[in-house]
Amino acid sequence: MKKIFALILSLVLALALVGCAGEPAAENTAGADATQAPAESAGTESPAGEESAAPAEGEAYKVAIVLGVGGLGDESFNDSMYDGCQLAMAEDPSITVQVIEPTEVAEFEGHYMELARTGEYDLIIGSGFDGVEAVTKVSGLFPEQQFMFVDGDCGDLPNVASFTFRDQEKAFLLGYLAAQTSETGKIGVVGGMDIPSINMFVAGYEAGAAYAGNGTTVERKYVGAWNDTSTGKELALALYDSGCDIVYQAAGGSGLGVFAAAAEKDLLAIGSDTNQCLIDPDHVFASGIRTLNYIIRDGILSGKAGTLEPGSHSVGLAENGVTYTCEGSNVAVPQEVIDSVEAVKQEIIDGKLTVPSTLDDVASFIETYCNK
Repeated sequence: MKKIFALILSLVLALALVGCAGEPAAENTAGADATQAPAESAGTESPAGEESAAPAEGEAYKVAIVLGVGGLGDESFNDSMYDGCQLAMAEDPSITVQVIEPTEVAEFEGHYMELARTGEYDLIIGSGFDGVEAVTKVSGLFPEQQFMFVDGDCGDLPNVASFTFRDQEKAFLLGYLAAQTSETGKIGVVGGMDIPSINMFVAGYEAGAAYAGNGTTVERKYVGAWNDTSTGKELALALYDSGCDIVYQAAGGSGLGVFAAAAEKDLLAIGSDTNQCLIDPDHVFASGIRTLNYIIRDGILSGKAGTLEPGSHSVGLAENGVTYTCEGSNVAVPQEVIDSVEAVKQEIIDGKLTVPSTLDDVASFIETYCNK
């Protein structure tokens, strides 16, 4: 009987082992579920690649980032956001990032909702004034989900850290620089849309030109989209034909058309968000800079460290959140002009100049600071 019992027990154990071998491991099941996330994933190699593998050491930290309409390749806002993700992943290989590229504003809420519903992501990052309503709604439905938002103020939500840029300050420096560089006394600006966040650029630019004190005038036009390079070029050509010899682009991907127009007319242009002097060094002689990539990088690293503070954060010249550059351009700018721009920059940092953030405030700025 003992031998028979032992034989039966051995047979039962063998069958159990075969059954276990046929079951998928729990870790692999979770991995399969992860591939069902609602967008393309990105690892450290390429925005269109597979999500990077889990690191050999360090606790994995998963991030999803919803870019602005227009997606990667704008050589401006969206590319800068993704660069920040790459910087974070390079600093901490346990971080993985999934990139979502909406094609229209109406998609934002759905993306945020789907990402939050999975419960997979430690941090979800969004951006832009047109996404504030969506992230505000979704963050309320998922109070345990941590969000970071850039270029839009989400107020005092307990699970959203939002960052806005005082873009009017860097645009002021660019207007001041352009007014001193222009030979025609007329400069232009092409905005993406006629909205407060873009008119912040326009207001700063116009105020800066006025502050130069040489009578330079500014003409403005709006594309109505962030990814329409053809219209961007047409509007810039119209500005150049009207007598502007410098045009500032504040239009995202549409602004690449401004550079095409500058090259066609062999005149000058000014870039935005990143160092766009490098796109066409012979015609782009200056560029506004947002340290958006570093804000994103620091936000991700702080999120993993548990030190990302919710609420509204504003960054400008004093916080090194915005600045300008002429680096990489082949257009020579006299040193005395650069020195004067640097002096004005310090006046803003020191609080001696308050740059207007709306078009309605430009006239009162001119009355206060220029008509003396």
